[in-house]
Amino acid sequence: MTEQEIRTILEQYKAGIISSADVLNRLRALPFEDLGFANVDHHRTIRQGFPEVVFGMGKTVDQVGKIVESMYKNNHNILVTRTTPAHFERVKQIVPEAEFFDSARAIVIKKTNEVLGKGTVMVVSAGTSDMPVAEEAAVTLKVMGNEVDSLYDVGVAGLHRLLDRRERLVRSRVIIVVAGMEGALPSVVGGLVSVPVIAVPTSVGYGASFNGVAALLGMLNSCASNVTVVNIDNGYGAAVVASLINRL
Repeated sequence: MTEQEIRTILEQYKAGIISSADVLNRLRALPFEDLGFANVDHHRTIRQGFPEVVFGMGKTVDQVGKIVESMYKNNHNILVTRTTPAHFERVKQIVPEAEFFDSARAIVIKKTNEVLGKGTVMVVSAGTSDMPVAEEAAVTLKVMGNEVDSLYDVGVAGLHRLLDRRERLVRSRVIIVVAGMEGALPSVVGGLVSVPVIAVPTSVGYGASFNGVAALLGMLNSCASNVTVVNIDNGYGAAVVASLINRL
């Protein structure tokens, strides 16, 4: 626990916002809280600059609900990825102001709208079918305090669509490019700009795309030296890296 955290808790106690029991509970909750089935990492913000994110896939409705309840009591911005409407209904019972982003499959609870990024992060998708992964990246970026500009369905099959928005590309501080099929778009974008490009291969494509492996290998072999690559369908991971770059 940092000195600032301790000072904040004491100030809240003196102001009558929290009780002595609340103070003790918060101290017990740091650095993590053992829920039996999960250890909620309340110190993640201190170590990495943003709270722990909940991966919803594979977790029951009750498990997600209990994790969210633990995080909500500790004043975190909350993001649950790869989730379902059933998860959301449970979370909304605990936190009525929770939001569900269907296309991103994400639940968001924002305690603060503080902008922490130094510039704009652009999220670009090659096709409409890539949008769920792109939206996961965009939602994550916003929760982590970034200004986001989205540009969808501008793949290399119609390159004029991308070139027509070139001014928006060059104004960005970091660019996330999401593409399936052969995964060519990140190389094209990388050749147009002087900022980091984070490539996200998606599992979109016909048989020989091998559920995103073809796009992944194409991106790893990019001839644009400012392109780096995350795992298949990992819009969240791309957004975390972009957010860190945008704060530097």
